[in-house]
Amino acid sequence: MRFAKLVPGLMLAGLVAMACGGSTTATTTATIPSSLSVSSFDVSFSAMATLKDLHAAGSGLVGVLMPDTTSSTRWVNSDLPYLTKAFQLAGYSSTEFKIDNAQGNDATQIAQAQADITQGAKVLVVAQLDGPTATTIQTAAAAKGVKVIAYDRAIFTGTNTYYVSFDNVQVGKLIGQGFKDCLTAWNVSSPKVFTLNGGEDTDPNAIDFAKGYNSVVWGDAVPQETVGKTANGATLVGDQVAPGWDNSKGQTIFQQQYTAHPEINATIEANDGLANAVVTVLKQNHVPANKVPTVGQDASLGGIENVLTGYQCGTVYKPIYLEAQDAVALATILRAGLTPPTALVNSTTSPASGKPGSTQPASLLTPYWVDKTKVASTVVKDGFVDKATLCQAVTAAVCSANGIS
Repeated sequence: MRFAKLVPGLMLAGLVAMACGGSTTATTTATIPSSLSVSSFDVSFSAMATLKDLHAAGSGLVGVLMPDTTSSTRWVNSDLPYLTKAFQLAGYSSTEFKIDNAQGNDATQIAQAQADITQGAKVLVVAQLDGPTATTIQTAAAAKGVKVIAYDRAIFTGTNTYYVSFDNVQVGKLIGQGFKDCLTAWNVSSPKVFTLNGGEDTDPNAIDFAKGYNSVVWGDAVPQETVGKTANGATLVGDQVAPGWDNSKGQTIFQQQYTAHPEINATIEANDGLANAVVTVLKQNHVPANKVPTVGQDASLGGIENVLTGYQCGTVYKPIYLEAQDAVALATILRAGLTPPTALVNSTTSPASGKPGSTQPASLLTPYWVDKTKVASTVVKDGFVDKATLCQAVTAAVCSANGIS
């Protein structure tokens, strides 16, 4: 019996020939498209069709684990349908991939991972709830030879873990620059700034976001800045973390801070949900539009509504349809037993300084800043937010005034 040579990263060859009573089996070959890279993906999902041979060459389940429905609307409204579409266009049947949501429960996410492994998963795509949960899942997967793709939130354990996301420090830098630009655009004099960070207690990405915007605004690439810090005429009044990306906790934090420090006239937030928590408090205190800057990321429907109505300066748009395709492409390569090309796995990610964990290979996509002048040409054009729903919420007149028709 002779087997074909496996060429790492390029070709998966099945059984070439089996001499048994003069019979010979056919050759099965699949290659990674030579053009496949982080730039291959677009709104049409056209790259997915090029993965069909790779899908056919592999076997086993790809299990996808989403974290919750509260930290961001994206997990249900965007990631779920985009991942489903990407799998289907790559040739997967409904029994070859499975997408679960842990609803914020760590035991549930671990159980879902274990169920997928039991059902023969070759790859797990994990948007983790927190570090300990992710470590438990990665360890269980490694014990069975299952590859892990950390989806959007890094997992710094194991040797068979890849990372698919956007450049998180760059996301933070876009937030920081958007904030600085808004101080000028909204004529905020002597800014007294409050920063509401995301769930740095559970999500390593939140640390990178903060390092990005703090480096731009204050000149320090740190997860939390020292209260009293000054830069370019601005003063930091407060800097706190919303535990677990919890918007309700974030709102309570800001309510308390705004009561204690009514001089706050500019804010930095780690995402749209937290920005909206701040906007809610500002509206309750009868603060008008275009007065106190807020910022965010995710380009959520609520975030875009706040941008168009003048309560949020802008948001970082991370086209999740790109991230979903990237994850499915990487999962399909790993499922076929191949090594991903460097054009796809184009970087690495490492834990924050002093944090435990190992450096992981990463596939990082490019994020974009969207203010009201860019809504029509980005999130509306891409269908990332529903135009009819958006214009009903903000009024047709607001949409028209911003080139959305």
